[in-house]
Amino acid sequence: MTTIENKLAPLMSVNGAMAAALVDYNSGMMLGSSGTGLDLEIAAAGNTEVVRAKIKTIEMLQLDQQIEDILITLTNQYHLIRPMDTDRGLFIYYVLDSGKANLALARRALQTLEETITL
Repeated sequence: MTTIENKLAPLMSVNGAMAAALVDYNSGMMLGSSGTGLDLEIAAAGNTEVVRAKIKTIEMLQLDQQIEDILITLTNQYHLIRPMDTDRGLFIYYVLDSGKANLALARRALQTLEETITL
């Protein structure tokens, strides 16, 4: 396991957790991952476009705001995207089974990881 995979591993202890990845916003490349269930390389690239679109919208609206997290609710999954405060060029992508996961606990786990992760 890489260092990044070790750092993401605590997210997998949250009930319903399926996968997590650390993604470089500038390139769309996945830097490391934990878990299974979907192609995280494709997810990393696709969700980079989601983050870019939201940042562009915030800029067009001239809002003095930053993204805390983005929640995408699918039929059976939650997809959470959290840009890191310590490095806005990176974001954590987190996938959970919505039938098993507690969204509040998942968001708290993301926040805790972000506060403790150093690269």
